[in-house]
Amino acid sequence: MRSYAIGDIHGQIDLLHAAHARIAADRARTGDAEAPVIHLGDLVDRGPDSRGVVDLLLKGQLSGQNWVALKGNHDRMFGYYLEGRTDPALRPGLDYLNPRIGGDATLASYGLAPDAPPAEARAAVPAGHRAFIEGLPSYHLRGGVLFVHAGIRPGVALNDQTETDMAWIRAPFLDFTGAHPWLVVHGHTHRPAAEHCGNRVNIDSSAAYGGPLTAVVIEGREVFTLTDQGREPLLPGAD
Repeated sequence: MRSYAIGDIHGQIDLLHAAHARIAADRARTGDAEAPVIHLGDLVDRGPDSRGVVDLLLKGQLSGQNWVALKGNHDRMFGYYLEGRTDPALRPGLDYLNPRIGGDATLASYGLAPDAPPAEARAAVPAGHRAFIEGLPSYHLRGGVLFVHAGIRPGVALNDQTETDMAWIRAPFLDFTGAHPWLVVHGHTHRPAAEHCGNRVNIDSSAAYGGPLTAVVIEGREVFTLTDQGREPLLPGAD
């Protein structure tokens, strides 16, 4: 069973186009036009064109592309802001417009001032975009692979996982070295390059901070990074 996945995008539309191109080249080599492409969330914030990213993914799904987009913590914060609320999981003292979060860049991509209030922002964001953000799922399970933005709480059944954990979790998931019921493919915790940790694969390669946007293909439980030259195996312990 083949699946493709793309890490945290953060408004980097040019990097997203390039990742899709690498996937298209792999499809051409394999003759597989059906395998899904799972985008692991954090579609928005920090980068220059969050609106363009949302629009591309929404229109792609509407046109019949087998694309899945998951809800990252930044997508969740954006949705909360448009409702006039603050994500309860956000660290005290921070808000969506704090420069560390990057919400101001998302508002700017919609033609708004970087400090536009929620009511003004909601009026400027197309209804289709708002519905898309609000409706993003927290995970995608395909065969023996679980795709999720941040991770899962170890030892908790999938149906009992919370949206907050799947969008925000770090230490309890990252520090866990035992086996999960699935190979967990995630982002959220940025690293210089994709990492295979045995029980999980982190493909957030810091696109939000000037790094690359990683695209991988997964065959069963084998993981390959897609480059302009083709596939490179991503092995446990490799980074």
